[in-house]
Amino acid sequence: MSLELYGSKDKTLLALVNNLKLSIAAAAYDPKLVVKLPEDSDHQIGVLLKDKKTGFELFEPNAIVKYLAKNYTIDEHIKIEEKELHQAVLTNRKESLEQVQVSTPSKVEVNPSQIILFSSLYPIYVNGSNNWFNEFAEKVNKGVQHALSITKVERVKEENTGAQNYIKDYLVKDQAERIVPKPDERNILITSALPYVNNVPHLGNIIGSVLSADIYARYVKNRNHNAIFICGTDEYGTATETKALEDGVTPKQLCDKYHKIHKDVYDWFDIGFDYFGRTTTDLQTEIAQDIFLKLHKNGYLEEKTTEQLYCEQHHSFLADRFVEGTCPKCGYEDARGDQCDKCGNLLDPLDLINPRCKVDGAKPVARNSTHIYLKLNDLEEPLKKWVEEASGVWSKNSKTITNSWIKQGLEPRCITRDLKWGTPVPLPGYEEKVLYVWFDATIGYVSITANYFRENDSTDTENWIKWWKNPENVDLYQFMGKDNVPFHTVVFPASEIGTGDNWTKLYHLSTTEYLQYEGGKFSKSRGVGVFGNNAKETGVSSSVWRYYLASIRPETGDAQFSWDEFVAKNNSELLANLGNFVNRIVKFVNAKYNGVLPKYNLDNIPNYKEFVNEFNALLKEYIQAMDGIQIRKGLELAMALSARGNAFLQSNRIDNKSFEEEPDRIDAVVNVGINIAYLLSAVFYPFMPSTSIQINRILNAPALSIPDQFTLVLLAGHNIGAAEYLFKRIDEKKIDEWRKLYGGQQK
Repeated sequence: MSLELYGSKDKTLLALVNNLKLSIAAAAYDPKLVVKLPEDSDHQIGVLLKDKKTGFELFEPNAIVKYLAKNYTIDEHIKIEEKELHQAVLTNRKESLEQVQVSTPSKVEVNPSQIILFSSLYPIYVNGSNNWFNEFAEKVNKGVQHALSITKVERVKEENTGAQNYIKDYLVKDQAERIVPKPDERNILITSALPYVNNVPHLGNIIGSVLSADIYARYVKNRNHNAIFICGTDEYGTATETKALEDGVTPKQLCDKYHKIHKDVYDWFDIGFDYFGRTTTDLQTEIAQDIFLKLHKNGYLEEKTTEQLYCEQHHSFLADRFVEGTCPKCGYEDARGDQCDKCGNLLDPLDLINPRCKVDGAKPVARNSTHIYLKLNDLEEPLKKWVEEASGVWSKNSKTITNSWIKQGLEPRCITRDLKWGTPVPLPGYEEKVLYVWFDATIGYVSITANYFRENDSTDTENWIKWWKNPENVDLYQFMGKDNVPFHTVVFPASEIGTGDNWTKLYHLSTTEYLQYEGGKFSKSRGVGVFGNNAKETGVSSSVWRYYLASIRPETGDAQFSWDEFVAKNNSELLANLGNFVNRIVKFVNAKYNGVLPKYNLDNIPNYKEFVNEFNALLKEYIQAMDGIQIRKGLELAMALSARGNAFLQSNRIDNKSFEEEPDRIDAVVNVGINIAYLLSAVFYPFMPSTSIQINRILNAPALSIPDQFTLVLLAGHNIGAAEYLFKRIDEKKIDEWRKLYGGQQK
């Protein structure tokens, strides 16, 4: 035989179409003639029919088909159809072929016209239900199989233009510049205990109040609830005056210093306050005095004269912490007037042995001093009724502490102090006294909210009232350590009741136990433990710190900070689970699809419905946990969702072989995988906002709201960005280094 027939070595749809034409025609008209690929790598990409004896050559596939058939007539209709298909196949995109409108013959005939048309339609109809195409394929099966055996078509990669394609209804809604309650919506007012300004917050302080509140605030905002998160520094009181004296500065200078320190720490920890204010403001004075005077008018305040230590050296009554002396319980010589730091017992300044004034060291004497008391005993019954109705969803320890106070019976409580630094008492004869910080500080939530609105509009006097005097439409959530509970469940609500105003009172109280540091207590003075500024100094991202603190949040009992556990959670959980999942699916889509999500059919994924049912069950548990402020459980379930995503990719084998041999299945799998990553960005947002923002940047998508059920929100044609590492491995050698640095040895 003198004829030789060469196919194309190219890896395009055009090569496949041309090789089909040659193989089918050879099998039909000259069965001894077999299409082969040229061994010479420099051979032209096109096809070739060659007669070795005469040197005759044909390079055009349609001409070769007609030559082998000895039939040089082509149906005019087929010519037009094939010309359009040929133009489309040159793009090497199946989608371009699908856009061509083609009418197929009514009757199957193996002739040049139908061989050419069938071959051109093959990329579109190979898995379809076109009757003519399927009948023709059966008749020319031998030629088709040979063409497929010699042709390796590379899947076309779309151009990544950065285009976005997503369902907008599932996104996080933009918040108003100034958030006010909305009618017919759930309105959530969130506060965390106001941090005191005489020290740097340590990790226990952070997870016990501001971080826990921030996690919940970010969660409800992501769910598109109307919510506001208010906090600020608590700046009045004895401790501030004492610390200012020690540092040789004014109380105002001290407050300015520590307000900035606190704000810087919280900014680094990604605490997303809507407003972080302070209690030393005109509005604090105005609102606190208004509450005080209404209590006075309604008969809930009384005067009492008690014995108190007085310094004759600088002519002033001494508040508890201005007195030092020997503890009558354990003999510790530097006990404070309110508590002994060595044995932990609460003290009365009058009980101290050899008391001395903290200001000048003089020995104080006992004198009578008159103060204002809040008559909690007269407010006990309405308060008790309110607690019974409101405490159903409070955390267990907050209910226990509150009920303990009520059970032993409420007594009048002093709400004034002999200090200069504080809210002035608005009664004649009390010009030298201020309101007690624990009566005054809780009112700080209200005044800070008022300042949130007043800062941008000096005429605003109403919007804070829409939050704080609107119990029918606002739910108040508060977060704090357990030692702050009675002031928020007894003193503050009793004061609200006593004014007669229609206050927004506590709806849910979430409290924590204590976080210990490696078996001991945090101590700034002894250099024991990690404080807010230290976390940044380690070089570990705030996301990792937030994740770890949330994972050990002391919800039902004291918890322990551990360097071993901290490093293990980063390396074994964040890096190996969440980081691995996002990195794996993003890299695959970029490598195989040029970052463009392909068209897909979910029916091509085996057991997809079972996966979705399992995934949605986890998602439902996550939402229930977060709604109930079970923060540790919520984080565990978020990680379980990530682990289920990893299992989904593992069971569906996304690899090079599957990509080539099972394109329809892999197309669907990668769409699901990318959308799992998108959902993970939402469920982890409350815990690690910076990481979620990074995932969204990688996915080239706006923030996703946590849905009730898993949905493919990113659609075919959406373009993702380049892969980035979410987390870095921490060298285990750092454990000993950090343990030594923060274990108390440093000076």
